Amino acid sequence: MPFVRGESRLSEQLAIVNMTQAELARRTGYSPQMISKFALGHKKMSADALYTISVVIGCPMESLCYWVEKRQ
Repeated sequence: MPFVRGESRLSEQLAIVNMTQAELARRTGYSPQMISKFALGHKKMSADALYTISVVIGCPMESLCYWVEKRQ
């Protein structure tokens, strides 16, 4: 059963670790605008972005967004 990325949980995870979007941008090298787009769900995070952000935040990649079963 395949899954696809649903809504972003980036804002939730940032709140848990008490980190701002600006700090995440500085530590990952992504622009503040891109971090905002990820957090608001205007742009889905690539696998690279999911991994990079999860390492910086210290959470599993799976925690950065909701996962939805793909209907075939």
